[in-house]
Amino acid sequence: MSTLDDVATLELPFKPPFDWPRLLRFFGGRATPGVEAVEDGAYRRAIDWAGDSGTLTVRLHPRKRCIVANIDGPASRHAEALAAPIARMFDLHADPKKIGNELAADPWLSPLIEAVPGLRVPGAWSGFELVVRAIVGQQVSVKAATTIIGRLVQRAGERIDGHPHENTAWRFPTPAALAAVDLEKIGMPGKRVAALQGFAQAVASGDVPLDSNVADADSLRAALLALPGIGPWTVEYVAMRAWRDADAWPAWDLVLMQSICARDPSLVRPTQQRTRTDTWRPWRAYAAMHLWNEVADRAGAARGG
Repeated sequence: MSTLDDVATLELPFKPPFDWPRLLRFFGGRATPGVEAVEDGAYRRAIDWAGDSGTLTVRLHPRKRCIVANIDGPASRHAEALAAPIARMFDLHADPKKIGNELAADPWLSPLIEAVPGLRVPGAWSGFELVVRAIVGQQVSVKAATTIIGRLVQRAGERIDGHPHENTAWRFPTPAALAAVDLEKIGMPGKRVAALQGFAQAVASGDVPLDSNVADADSLRAALLALPGIGPWTVEYVAMRAWRDADAWPAWDLVLMQSICARDPSLVRPTQQRTRTDTWRPWRAYAAMHLWNEVADRAGAARGG
């Protein structure tokens, strides 16, 4: 780690292979307008940590097997503490050779892993942000969800005065702000708005300690599933990306269901598919990423997830 006044640089290693372009494509297709951006081969967002704000910029090192995270602003003083969440977000602790070898035993997955051996499960900076995105994204396209998320930021977020990067000059709404804001004509059905604000209120009140370091994934799964409008797909998607559950499997995801059915037309519903998908344990989240990625590669677009 190196530091200057209000600037810190971390070099965080990974085990190769590491598919940086697809990781960036995934983040870029889902970037919250005003809060985060993928530009010039880098991921960037405004961050707050322990009461200090700053800007995080992450790039691939041109030569070494590591990513380079620059933290500008007062948050740079927390660089050592920030190393762990950044590593989780970019899935740096994965062992792609081990995961790939085990999944490649399946003839469906073998060609996908051969084509993209370094595919990662993209994480999330904030579990709260990810659940908001997942609720907004229910039954709409990735692009439509991104548009609505941008409106939420404008209504309930906070503009950062004097921020140096226009594309990341907003703070994502706090749970309390999102719970209280008027979401009339935001572009979502009333029941989904109610689900979103009910979730935000549950986080704001502490009933769902989403970004706590002490809550375990099983209790968080149960707490989320108990909320109106949040089902198994949302919970498993969040488990994949925010809680780093390598075996999470969003069984009711339409793209995953279609991908499996295309390979075996007798397997239509998740209940019928389970015998096959259970053979991918304990790496089902990576299997999901490979199936989503196959569709995204074919479509040249940000489908899946």
